[in-house]
Amino acid sequence: MTYIVGMVSQKGGVGKSTLARMMAREFVAGDLATKIADLDTQQQTCTNWAGRRAEHDIEPEIQVQSFASVKSALEEAGRFDALILDGKPNASDQTVEIAKASDLVVIPTGQTVDDLHPGVVLAHNLRKKGISPETIAFAMFKTTGSERENAAAREYIAQAGYMVLDGEVSVSTAYGSASDQGRAITETSFRTLNERASKLAQSVIDRIAELQERKVA
Repeated sequence: MTYIVGMVSQKGGVGKSTLARMMAREFVAGDLATKIADLDTQQQTCTNWAGRRAEHDIEPEIQVQSFASVKSALEEAGRFDALILDGKPNASDQTVEIAKASDLVVIPTGQTVDDLHPGVVLAHNLRKKGISPETIAFAMFKTTGSERENAAAREYIAQAGYMVLDGEVSVSTAYGSASDQGRAITETSFRTLNERASKLAQSVIDRIAELQERKVA
């Protein structure tokens, strides 16, 4: 059975592709054959990142391929244990396609209402299109380190009716430096930052496993 994870957002710059790369690295590290389907054919953020990773000879190798449509990306699913669909921001039709195909839809968000509100609106729109709220999860990205702000953001999402994954990715130049070299955010030079990101990645994996178990039961 292939895990299909959709990374979607209502706006750009919130960490969607960063999250996709992190999850691909962690899946591969867990011996799961994994591919990122880069569906943003204009930006090709994940595709370009994979090129930098190859140039720096970083292991493990992460397979990334650009696709023009969700349908063509899904044709690859049978060849992998995990397929990560990295969609375009603000692409409503494509976003719905990704959500319908995914076992788990992850929406990254920051702590401010400017980030939280668009993410919740996106989640509500997906529900209107028939996506179960159980398959939608928020990931905290670019957090400030303030426990009060973090708790308030998580409460905002919970009150809207959605789960928030454990762990978070704080604002740090080390994450950007790692990405510039083709590394995932669990591969920085700082153990604490890696552990924080790894906790988020594990939360994604645990949620997918939980949803798969419910399907079988």
